[in-house]
Amino acid sequence: MMRKICYITGTRADFGLMQSTLELIDKAPGLELSLIVTGMHLLEEYGSTIQDIEAAGFKIAATVAVGAHSSGAAMGRNIGIMISGFIDALESARPDVVMLLGDRGEMLAGAIAAIHLNIPIVHVHGGERSGTVDEPVRHAISKLSHLHFTATTDARERLIRMGENPADVYVTGAPGLDGLTDMAKATRTELLESAGLDPARPFALMVYHPVLQEAEAAGTAAESILAAMAAGGVQIVALKPNSDAGSDGIRKVLEQHASDANLRVFTHFPRTRFVAWMAAAEVMVGNSSAGIIEAASFGTPVINIGSRQHLRERNANTVDVPTDETAISAALVHALHQGRRPLQNVYGDGSAGLRILQLLSETDLNAAMLAKSNAY
Repeated sequence: MMRKICYITGTRADFGLMQSTLELIDKAPGLELSLIVTGMHLLEEYGSTIQDIEAAGFKIAATVAVGAHSSGAAMGRNIGIMISGFIDALESARPDVVMLLGDRGEMLAGAIAAIHLNIPIVHVHGGERSGTVDEPVRHAISKLSHLHFTATTDARERLIRMGENPADVYVTGAPGLDGLTDMAKATRTELLESAGLDPARPFALMVYHPVLQEAEAAGTAAESILAAMAAGGVQIVALKPNSDAGSDGIRKVLEQHASDANLRVFTHFPRTRFVAWMAAAEVMVGNSSAGIIEAASFGTPVINIGSRQHLRERNANTVDVPTDETAISAALVHALHQGRRPLQNVYGDGSAGLRILQLLSETDLNAAMLAKSNAY
């Protein structure tokens, strides 16, 4: 009998990280994959990235539309909208497993919906620390989940200390590393010339997202990043932020500077294009998890700014600085002088998808698992 797997996706980021794993699941005999699509994927101002999902050929079981997260209150209300929409979608699709990644509100809503329908939940990338609102949301998803596929041993051990059954917590590695180096097909010269920038000069890839607790300061932080890069003579390729509270401030700053000769602003890159930019950059700057997790596989130096990735496990390519122009400038000088870092990555070996596929195919989904309680 086919085992039905449903993955919930809300952003270009989570879909990009999971795409290669989803492709493995979709092709596997004995497994049937569908996706519930929500959040930024359905918003034109964030690139209508449901088109990427459709282009990849995945079955979409349902779409659940919400508005942009213009405030913390909007983020909270959207979780309520998604819970209701996900319950309807899951009652109709009736999957055997709901799979969630990370720490966003879409995933929390999915976990709440699935557990009330008695559907086993798999959580990918649980057990990590990051501070801000993301960390308690991530841990809440883990406590609602029945199986855990962690990126690192430290994350597994943390989940066990949180009371999760050791037999249900597996180290798979980060799925976003699978096939990563093969994606970077475009050359540095091709990329820069396509954006009208000078291949003879260094460039920074900027991905800076708002932090809920610091939403009002998000625009000021973006100004500091742009000023530091300009002072250092570095060209900038900037991606617009996600839809969380504070994103309007960042977007406004990027749009105000969009005519600067050394700045190019983009709404969205397909996964392969984004990875190529990350591989080619002299430095990546901002606070994206891609800088923390994926950039190390290319040795790309990363200037991680502010609190959004606080306490995550670090690779040797990452330097942490506050949202201060002087500190960012100093880190930029150091990163350009030091150059590329060794190709070592604590988050895995690029085979997470195969491990996840095997676990989804073979794990016994029994009644005892659904009646979960703390292991201590």
